[in-house]
Amino acid sequence: MSLKDYHYEMSHCHRCSYCKFLPFQLIQSREFAYNCPSIALRNFHSYSAGGRVILGLSLLEERLTEYTEKMIDIVFECTMCGACQSQCRTYNYNLNPIEVMQELRCHFVAQGELVPEHMYIIDALKKENNVFGEPRQNRGNWAEGLHVKDLNKEKADVMIHAGCRTSYDQDHWPAARAAVELLRMAGIEAGIYGPTESCCGGRAYEMGYKGVFENFAEDMFSRVKASGAKVLVTLCGDGYGALKQYYPLTGHELGVEVLHYTELVWRLIEEKKLQLNKEMPMTVTYHDPCHLGRRGEPAVPWKGEYKRVKPHIFAPVPEKPMMLGLNGCYEPPRNILKAITGVNLVEMERNRIYSWCCGAGAGVLEAYGELASFSALERIKEARSTGAEAMVTACPWCERNFRDALEEKGDDYRIHNVIELVYEAVGGDPNVIHIT
Repeated sequence: MSLKDYHYEMSHCHRCSYCKFLPFQLIQSREFAYNCPSIALRNFHSYSAGGRVILGLSLLEERLTEYTEKMIDIVFECTMCGACQSQCRTYNYNLNPIEVMQELRCHFVAQGELVPEHMYIIDALKKENNVFGEPRQNRGNWAEGLHVKDLNKEKADVMIHAGCRTSYDQDHWPAARAAVELLRMAGIEAGIYGPTESCCGGRAYEMGYKGVFENFAEDMFSRVKASGAKVLVTLCGDGYGALKQYYPLTGHELGVEVLHYTELVWRLIEEKKLQLNKEMPMTVTYHDPCHLGRRGEPAVPWKGEYKRVKPHIFAPVPEKPMMLGLNGCYEPPRNILKAITGVNLVEMERNRIYSWCCGAGAGVLEAYGELASFSALERIKEARSTGAEAMVTACPWCERNFRDALEEKGDDYRIHNVIELVYEAVGGDPNVIHIT
């Protein structure tokens, strides 16, 4: 699809501004009423989904013929978290603002209107197969010494995709190693590609570089097929969202069950293959990563057109699948936390489908630091308002942005990865997951 394929949807935006806020009946306080970080920070309509839709329509109808630096910022200073889509589709069945914004980005990239920081990421992907430009031969260092199969040499029923952030940010190695160890404790010997693993391509896609994404998607398909795996487990929300939503939407069905590690671990807990024996008295709140929740909803590709079905009614023919974000991964992480003796889980005002974004997505962390920091600190403020002593999440990108924002502010609020809490609760050896 391209921008022109969304002409009907862009021209039928009601200009209602629902894309900016939680559903009105769910708002509990003025302080946490917004659902879009971009509009909450900039407070100018162009930075909302509705504003970007207007921009796209103006470009498509050639009412705007020149690109400016401010236009580029408006299009790309957005985490693509999908909160606007969940809210818009609550009121307007046929409109898909997140899809419009995706195609708007692809349109800008195709026109050569690029964000410099994003170009560095794309260059890094092309050179080293990761978004950081780190040496590809070091990608598997996080798994050193673990009992894990080398998929370059043998097959495995379970393939683990670590992802770029997990592979190169050593702060996240303990969580990744804990995940592998928990599977081993449950009798599952998973496999990794290690130094030959590549990026899933999700970030390139969200930044508008479709061609680059296609290359990585095809590489992923080849690797999954060669691994012999029946289950593909991701260690981060970004990879989960790419594999569950972007791959199907672009025709890259992998032919395996895709699970986030929390889904598999909760399944193992239910099957009594993991025993949570240690009591851990603490009050926590859980942050839903956008790409694990809303953007992790399995996608169903659609090909059709909008037609007049009644004298004054246009509708997609055939009927277009309605993606509200309801079928993302919300409950497994919560079920895990509730199963740990002593853990008291309290919810933030904005949770599940209406969760507030951490601020790290779609190239914002790299190119628009003010928005990334603002969004993270807003979420931490909301976490504190619950009375929780710590915030738990399940995505390394969220963790990184929260911790960086806290360090920048000189704050010390506790951030945990759910898998590390599980590992401690089953009595895992801390020396195994920490490399000295």
